[in-house]
Amino acid sequence: MTSHISIQPSTARVRVRVGETVIADSRNTQLLTEGNLPSRHYFPREDVAMKFLVASASVTHCPHKGDARYWGINSNGETLDDVVWSYEEPLAEMSPIAGLLSFYDERVTLEIED
Repeated sequence: MTSHISIQPSTARVRVRVGETVIADSRNTQLLTEGNLPSRHYFPREDVAMKFLVASASVTHCPHKGDARYWGINSNGETLDDVVWSYEEPLAEMSPIAGLLSFYDERVTLEIED
């Protein structure tokens, strides 16, 4: 694995909210730590309320993880653009996060219970 990136399974209960709406709730995330960047939880899709996600045309490329595609969150008549992403087919070393969804914690409410 790329030396500055680690991926560890987490059994903490992790919730994502927008206002009072729960967007994700899981005890089965993968916690990715990458250098000095904020750590991110990656959620299985079955633990995400996909009905609130709106596909975006946005795509970014990370030389360590691969190409990410994005979604917005539509909740209570408001849309937060490009706040959710996934590496659908990441580079081989990043396979534990393949198809999982992560959120910009700075734009949603993240709750973690051990």
